[in-house]
Amino acid sequence: MDDAKRTEIEAAAFRRMVSHFRERTDVQNIDLMDLAGFCRNCLSKWYRAEAEDRGEEISYDEAREIVYGMPYSDWKAKHQTEQPKDRVEAFNREHNH
Repeated sequence: MDDAKRTEIEAAAFRRMVSHFRERTDVQNIDLMDLAGFCRNCLSKWYRAEAEDRGEEISYDEAREIVYGMPYSDWKAKHQTEQPKDRVEAFNREHNH
């Protein structure tokens, strides 16, 4: 497989993952972090970092809009659920937040 084809396949897989995240609004970021060690916000940060490594300026909010499919504040208002305080505290201890 040549580099161009590999990049095309990787880009398609990325788009499929983003589409899946957009459809699975029932899955909260804290759930993703607990199970996979990354979430939509992590993916947004990676997107921004890779863009900047290639000389493209993009804000964190712009990157999150690419991943979430809408402004983060809109997604949060529509889909984010309140988590039990003890779960958030445990998460913050584990992930040094």
